[in-house]
Amino acid sequence: MNNLSLIQEVMVWILPVLFAVTTHEVAHGWVANQLGDKTAFMLGRLTLNPLKHIDLTGTIIVPFLCLALGGFVFGWAKPVPVNWRNLKVPRRDIALVAIAGPISNFLMALIWALIAKLGEMALRQGFENAVFLLYAGTAGIGINLLLMILNLVPIPPLDGSRVVSSLLPPSLAKNYESIEPYGFIILVILVWTKVLSQILSPLLIWLQTLILSVFAL
Repeated sequence: MNNLSLIQEVMVWILPVLFAVTTHEVAHGWVANQLGDKTAFMLGRLTLNPLKHIDLTGTIIVPFLCLALGGFVFGWAKPVPVNWRNLKVPRRDIALVAIAGPISNFLMALIWALIAKLGEMALRQGFENAVFLLYAGTAGIGINLLLMILNLVPIPPLDGSRVVSSLLPPSLAKNYESIEPYGFIILVILVWTKVLSQILSPLLIWLQTLILSVFAL
């Protein structure tokens, strides 16, 4: 995509980003709804309509700045509210609700890979406008895999920390969860020092390569 202007890149990335963060949050809410908490449903958040989930900073400003600065693109949506006390088996169900987000991103990566493949096939048939499908599909693979891997990092309040917390004895889980107020600061430090990138990049590249290979892209 190096040959695209900033406006063209925004057009390519906008749908993949919107649906990546939207699907992630809807997955949390949908699983919570199945397990006894109707909060997201009652607030009208169990919808794939991106307008219900857009966060000005995470869904618009941050992804745009990433594109403008030439870094990897990521973002987030407004968190779907979950009342943990309403869940049928709280410690188990918290983990299930948390892991639903990353799983949805993996499935979305596969769907975008299929879209990219369709775009490639259409290009071979002479449909030049299909290049948009190829580029958007490739972007969709990247953003969804990045969100999946990033959210599995066990730093509160990321999804991976909810899973870890549910597996720890209650006393240890409470101590572990106590670092949540500092989680964002820890993440910023890890990103700024490029430690997080060094840890996540090999896995991200491996998964991207695997999916591209499976779909012969």
